[in-house]
Amino acid sequence: MSYNKIVLRYVDGRTRKGTTGNFSPDREKFHVTPAGATPESMPLEVHTGDLKAIFFVREFEGNREYQDHKFFDAGLTVIGRKVKVVFNDGEVLVGSTTSYNPDRQGFFINPADPKSNIERCFVVKKATSKITII
Repeated sequence: MSYNKIVLRYVDGRTRKGTTGNFSPDREKFHVTPAGATPESMPLEVHTGDLKAIFFVREFEGNREYQDHKFFDAGLTVIGRKVKVVFNDGEVLVGSTTSYNPDRQGFFINPADPKSNIERCFVVKKATSKITII
């Protein structure tokens, strides 16, 4: 089974880092093994509805000094629709999506910045204040 490095951002502001192998955008819960957990540790059950977003990352640490840019580079080929997401807490994500459907609990977005530590992000729709196709 392939495991993804993820950073969970909860609607209450908490953050948790770990790995998952069973996240599905159509299910209401999935399992996460916390970063640094021993191999015999039991995974934690996570309810998608408690989250703001799930960030699928290259590295857990990332580069704290680097600020992702919120625009598409000129000449960059974009697959899907360009989208701007504003979360209820004011955070803004800009990227592209091929899976936005207003009737689903969320959708994946690929960041506009190709140098971002975020490979993709699952946005939980109820944690957003505005979603704009740009």
